[in-house]
Amino acid sequence: MKIAFIGIGNMGLPMAINLKKASLDPTVFDLSVKAKDAAAKEGLKVATSAEDAIKEADVLITMLPASQHVEDLYNGSILKNAGKHCLLIDCSTIAPDAARRVQKSASALGFAMVDAPVSGGTGAATAGTLTFMVGGEKTTFEKAKPILEKMGKKIFHAGPSGCGQVAKVCNNMLLAIHMIGTSEALSLGKALGLDSKTLSEIMLQSSGRNWSLEVYNPQPGVMENVPASRDYTGGFGVQLMCKDLGLAAEAALGTKSRIPLGELARNLYEMHRSQGWAEKDFSSIIKLIHAEP
Repeated sequence: MKIAFIGIGNMGLPMAINLKKASLDPTVFDLSVKAKDAAAKEGLKVATSAEDAIKEADVLITMLPASQHVEDLYNGSILKNAGKHCLLIDCSTIAPDAARRVQKSASALGFAMVDAPVSGGTGAATAGTLTFMVGGEKTTFEKAKPILEKMGKKIFHAGPSGCGQVAKVCNNMLLAIHMIGTSEALSLGKALGLDSKTLSEIMLQSSGRNWSLEVYNPQPGVMENVPASRDYTGGFGVQLMCKDLGLAAEAALGTKSRIPLGELARNLYEMHRSQGWAEKDFSSIIKLIHAEP
């Protein structure tokens, strides 16, 4: 089986590495020279172009920043150059309607495709324990599942085309909200003289327990191997969280849904981004909540 992987950034690279560990040996490509160099150091085969990567591929996996990148790549290169037998798996987080448009175009040309965004962050990507939320035909999901299982631990079929993206948008909106709430609680505790690690341990055994507190603590010095322990680098960027919260706001507007906390979270992350934190991990929002005097 020949696998192509396009988009080997903070998430894509460890995912591709896990495919290699599973003896699937993907051919990878990215526009970033830094990303390609990192992939080469890991022993991955690096293509000279997207077209070169997908040539003769049986499976194509993409992990791209936004809807426009996905639509441009698929409509501009992939659907014109991939073999009709190639299974298309898009792991980007994009607007549900964009995912449906791409899948419709792919289907019209005879391709089988799913949208399969992920959850779990860079730690889960490295460990191969990601959660995949998959949208598409059930038969296509079954074809994609064995590949996804090499990179993830929990694989969900969310429903028809675009439903993987719906699940991801809702999940990330909630993630932003409880990351902000966790940051507020830890900041208040610190201001009142309580050690953040002690408070974290107490809340983990209490009703305030949540994912941000349990595996992605935003307070430096509390947890090892998380972005907060390395100056908020190597994680899920603030600008990407802003993008996802924008997708949630767009979806809410289109369905006339009320998301007051989602909108507040979006405003806070946009403020945080504007203060020079765009490239830092989203858990750095604690620096906005608890600004040092």
